[in-house]
Amino acid sequence: MIAYLADSRTFFLQGPRSSYVLAITRHGHLQHLHWGARVQPGALDGIAPLIDRAFSPNPLAAGHGYSLDTLGQECPTGGLTDFRSPAVLVEHPDGTQALELVYESHAIAAGKPKLAGLPATYVEAAGEADTLSIVLADRASGVRVELSYTQFRDHDAVSRSLRIVNAGDAPRCVLRALSASLDLPPGERSLMTLNGAWARERHVDLTPLRPGTQGVGSRRGTSSHQHNPFIAVVDAGTTEEHGEARGLALAYSGCFLAQAEVDQFAEARVQIGLDAPAFRWRLAPGAAFQAPEALLVWSGDGLGGMSRTFHRLLRTRMARGRYRDAQRPILINNWEATYFNFDTEKLVAIAAKAKEIGVEMMVLDDGWFGARKDDKAGLGDWVCNEAKLPGGLKALADRIEGLGMRFGLWFEPEMVNPDSDLYRAHPDWCLHIPGRDRSTGRSQLVLDLARPEVADHVYRSITAVLRSARISYVKWDMNRHLTEVASPAFPAGEVHHRYVLALYAMLERITAEFPDVLFESCSGGGGRFDAGLLHYMPQVWTSDNSDAICRLDIQHGTSMAYPLSSMGAHVSACPNHQVHRTTPMLTRGHVAFTGAFGFELDLNKLSPEDLATARAVVAEYNRVRDLLAGGDLYRLRAPADRRAASWMVVAPDRSRALVTWVSIVAEANAPFPVLRLRGLDPSARYRVDGEVVGGDVLMSIGLRPRIGHDFTSRTWHLERV
Repeated sequence: MIAYLADSRTFFLQGPRSSYVLAITRHGHLQHLHWGARVQPGALDGIAPLIDRAFSPNPLAAGHGYSLDTLGQECPTGGLTDFRSPAVLVEHPDGTQALELVYESHAIAAGKPKLAGLPATYVEAAGEADTLSIVLADRASGVRVELSYTQFRDHDAVSRSLRIVNAGDAPRCVLRALSASLDLPPGERSLMTLNGAWARERHVDLTPLRPGTQGVGSRRGTSSHQHNPFIAVVDAGTTEEHGEARGLALAYSGCFLAQAEVDQFAEARVQIGLDAPAFRWRLAPGAAFQAPEALLVWSGDGLGGMSRTFHRLLRTRMARGRYRDAQRPILINNWEATYFNFDTEKLVAIAAKAKEIGVEMMVLDDGWFGARKDDKAGLGDWVCNEAKLPGGLKALADRIEGLGMRFGLWFEPEMVNPDSDLYRAHPDWCLHIPGRDRSTGRSQLVLDLARPEVADHVYRSITAVLRSARISYVKWDMNRHLTEVASPAFPAGEVHHRYVLALYAMLERITAEFPDVLFESCSGGGGRFDAGLLHYMPQVWTSDNSDAICRLDIQHGTSMAYPLSSMGAHVSACPNHQVHRTTPMLTRGHVAFTGAFGFELDLNKLSPEDLATARAVVAEYNRVRDLLAGGDLYRLRAPADRRAASWMVVAPDRSRALVTWVSIVAEANAPFPVLRLRGLDPSARYRVDGEVVGGDVLMSIGLRPRIGHDFTSRTWHLERV
């Protein structure tokens, strides 16, 4: 998978259909040569000529014709002769930031090592991947940068990370450590980003690349609702099926930067990595800083090919534990059914009705603990309110289990209300700046998890609850971003990152201790939906907006990088509580069951017709739940034109498929659309709607769905004959 040609000092990382090529220049710099369609290892001299340019300075030792300002690089730095955005910045004791990183050594090994304290992809056998480690050194300061590249055998994907080591004799500060940086040759391309807001997450934006810098990031302490730590550089003319797309995703749940900088010669420097406000990480002599992992995926089969590679990699080699491969339970959450107004009998009645239609788990959301009767008090006091739930969680869980269902629970462990026993006892345990007022969001403050005494208290509180009753599922919420980001325990420039590391350490500890619990991440819905959290929790509550029509855009955008199995999706009440839209039960079901499926309403309040439809939706989901969990997604029609959306999921062996169509706004007497399917075996025949049709016919001629009324849906089940 990785070859080194000593004569040309060139490295070839070979995926099934792709190559990533880099080389050591004659002056020791690491040059990026190619990331795209597969090429055979061999001499590539002259494909990226070193041409002298006016006003591009030349290192004195290199002379004319060689400039870092025009060289395609793998690890660009600042302070010397490259004026473009650096990937690594280190401040020396005299305040300067110059680094000249030159090749020192390399090693190639089978397998993939772990990243200390950080989530990362993994392999289950050494033969699944090769890893290239390259050491670059700045001889003047002693700073070393260790680059790591893993090429996966079965995926056109490369993982990248870097580690900065202070091998000098004086302390230094890391100011920037972007996990991936690569310089692409001139070309007509666009930048894809996933943007939005609370209840409107991860909408696709595709903008032509132009001279200068464009990109996204988060300074909020989380990966955020506003921007996602994923970007793609898409060649002109690329569609879902055809053309080149290059995707970059960061396995990190905190502040980040993802950008493309087009320089004066139309070359694009594409970068992604951690980038917290005023980031400043102190490195004593001998100390090191490890950056998060970035995942790089190339596709020659358009956006769909890129997405399916990300899906397989994240689903099988980022997610871990029992629920990576096990069926996820169909659940019902009481939040939109009751909000804070519940008692044991009301919850049991909701669960009993849900059991009748085939739901497998009851989840108790916010309001079960402390003095929690609204969102203004009680966070941090993780003791069941027995005045509300007599006998505590154990009694409730036992009654739910007695119905033949499992029991799940909501937590928000990272937060505290000022009106809580915890805050009254430890007002200094939250993030705060001494001498300044504290701000709240949803009436809460953020606990300083990086302090061991705070993390230990949270751990003890949460695990005590998990041991107190038969709890099979945890929804781990986080309902505000970080402000007043300071801690008495650490320098201010380190606190953002230390918070994320502490979160990972706690999740590692708790998920290891409770391996049979299904953990779902949430941050006001999709405010922390990133590859990093999938390492600990295989699914994320995609958005607090559960309206089926809004979810078309949200789930479409999310699917650009993240698998269906990671997207929590529920059938909720109508009129919808976020946008007050009334949508048929069948449409709500079809949209929701192409994610991690559940309900969020009181089924006792449904009409007999809607209850019968809900039962039918559960039965249909059970027919295809394994297909949805492990199949390949093909986006057939984006919801962008507001008329319809369509997608299909195909079994890896192409023996089965599910096609879904949702009408958005109907048009009077409109033409029937042509829906050409994808991913089938063209030589096979499939049973669909009682007919037997060739896979080639379905893909070249297609289906002709009759457009329904507004917000209606239908599905087709395909079985190979």
